[in-house]
Amino acid sequence: QVQLVESGGGLVQAGGSLRLSCAASGIIVSINVMGWYRQAPGKQRELVAVISSGGGTNYVDSVKGRFTISRDNAKNTVYLQMNTLKPEDTAVYYCNVDATTLQGTGRKRSNYWGQGTQVTVSS
Repeated sequence: QVQLVESGGGLVQAGGSLRLSCAASGIIVSINVMGWYRQAPGKQRELVAVISSGGGTNYVDSVKGRFTISRDNAKNTVYLQMNTLKPEDTAVYYCNVDATTLQGTGRKRSNYWGQGTQVTVSS
């Protein structure tokens, strides 16, 4: 199946920037939607941004104008550029990929999750 490896998290001061990466590997036929979720302590996991196969994007209101999601289809990688970070952005960020893989004789479409990467924004 698909494996997702995340990187780019860390500790930054408010107003700083981070760029998260999520690379997918496996026998991938195609990838539809790719997205980023986040989960803060004691809170429900939240959809942050999604990007379609055609490049269309959507963002949760709290990050609009500050975050940018992008993808490199040749590398099967999705990115999240996070600018003007705020303490309330502190969370574990997870990537999610809707992918179709070649498994055995046929194909399988499913969602896959990254391991999560910690983003901490101090004030």
